[in-house]
Amino acid sequence: MVGFKLTQEQELAKKMFREFAENEIKPLVRDMDEAEALDMALVEKLKRYGMMGIPYSRDYGGAGADVLTYALCMEEISRVDASVGITISVHTSLCCSCISEHASEEQKQAFLRPLVDGTKVGCFGLTEPSAGTDAGGVLSTAVKDGDFYILNGQKVFTTNSGFADTFIIFALTNPALGGTKGLSAFIVDRDTPGLTVSKDIPRMGIRAASNCEVAMIDVKVPADRLIGKEGLGYKIAMGALAGGRIGIGAQSVGIAQGAIDEALAYVKERKQFGKAIAKFQNTQFKLAEMQTKVDAARLMVWRAAAAKDNHENYAPLAAMCKLFASGVCNEVARDAVQLFGGYGYSREYPVEKMLRDAKITEIYEGTSEAMKMIVGGAMMR
Repeated sequence: MVGFKLTQEQELAKKMFREFAENEIKPLVRDMDEAEALDMALVEKLKRYGMMGIPYSRDYGGAGADVLTYALCMEEISRVDASVGITISVHTSLCCSCISEHASEEQKQAFLRPLVDGTKVGCFGLTEPSAGTDAGGVLSTAVKDGDFYILNGQKVFTTNSGFADTFIIFALTNPALGGTKGLSAFIVDRDTPGLTVSKDIPRMGIRAASNCEVAMIDVKVPADRLIGKEGLGYKIAMGALAGGRIGIGAQSVGIAQGAIDEALAYVKERKQFGKAIAKFQNTQFKLAEMQTKVDAARLMVWRAAAAKDNHENYAPLAAMCKLFASGVCNEVARDAVQLFGGYGYSREYPVEKMLRDAKITEIYEGTSEAMKMIVGGAMMR
């Protein structure tokens, strides 16, 4: 039986996420965007409120909630600021999931626990200058040397890397097999000699998020930091990204809903031709179209989250929800700016930032074109 009503626990969590976003994040958004940096005191509050371990078991210090509750968090936080949303997403969906789903029990106790209990923050190093959508094009290497691996290479657009404590790094242990078969995953501490992090890469949107280049020169990693076995890296990365797309779908819904909320408040106050522009049928029709699309995207996100919670084949549903929701996000943010007119293009109102933030949802954790390939491939099978 299909249901669209949240449980009491999910409703309470959603309320808490919204109140946190309104009270703790919203006052900081403009300053963080201008400074192009997160307020680190805010990051500490995210940890304290348990937002860095929502879908992970209490056995490891997590909140013990489901994936749908995590999606609700992503929507409510991103409704106010997408930079904070992606900070939570990369830590939770990408870094933590690699350890949770593939690491040994000893590794989970040592590395997952501090990530989900709020002690540490994680990041995910897959993308390279020559390997974006083509994750099999990774060139970084990990050469076995006794009880260690020696890592060399470069990662780029590594979200959270500016302040992360724990890095999941993907590197070739068997270059002859290439990235899809010779790739392996490692847990690397920030303070490991030879690992250096650049300043943030200047970006169009999500400017407050940390997004840097990570260089590795003879980084010596203990062999027991290998996740799973050699050659499983591509599978581990693709699994993490599949789950991550649910979070990005939810983020897309959040950005779009935030833009609608701002536009709705504005059109009720803004007067033209002697009356509030909310009175014009054209305005009402546009808002109705925007909200209908966002609600449809939200239901697709919930469907994918429920499938993951039920241990079903959720990857095509996650790709579908990200494809649709990110497209809706960009369209709705653009329409919101249009409803504001010239003021929407100014930095006096938040919709211009929402439009800048919206674009990346069609790119990171798999481009829209890649999502079509995943969905189409699933259909052919």
